[in-house]
Amino acid sequence: MQTLLSSLRITVATMAICVGGYSAAVWALGQAVTPDTAEASIITKADGTIVGSRQVAQAFTRPQYFWPRPSAVNYNGAGAGGSNKSPTSKDLTARASQAVAAYGATGQNPLPAELAAASGAGLDPHITGRAARYQVARIAAARGIAAEEVEQVIDRSLFSPGGVFTPDRLVNVLEMNLALDGIQVR
Repeated sequence: MQTLLSSLRITVATMAICVGGYSAAVWALGQAVTPDTAEASIITKADGTIVGSRQVAQAFTRPQYFWPRPSAVNYNGAGAGGSNKSPTSKDLTARASQAVAAYGATGQNPLPAELAAASGAGLDPHITGRAARYQVARIAAARGIAAEEVEQVIDRSLFSPGGVFTPDRLVNVLEMNLALDGIQVR
């Protein structure tokens, strides 16, 4: 009986340290170093209504919005993952062909690869400035505004996550779409 009680005490102490202590330490480090990402990078309207996260893509299909990269998991944050399909897969080829058709890409106006291919997790909220600019004409026409206004939204949204080590500047699709709608976010 003495051995059983000693084993239980060791088990409880180990669980408290490894589960509770480790989790608390990782949480505290996240809060100290990057508090915004530690709290899921939630985007809210000025009135406090939650509209999404800066770190998880959402499906936008209406022509007046920027469209994100395709998602192999239908933008489901609970099931992140790629399709694990081979480049020779007929399903993958069909999905890319649908994307090319949806954007109206041609040989003279080729679609940026990221708009036809899903990211590894299927939830990438960013596209390159080039992919955003590819969509300007469609968005401007659908909204009945000048293409320059859409270009200004892109220019204000561009950032380099890796500084000088990131050759392509990126934009967050959700944030740009909110800017197009004139929604003030926090």
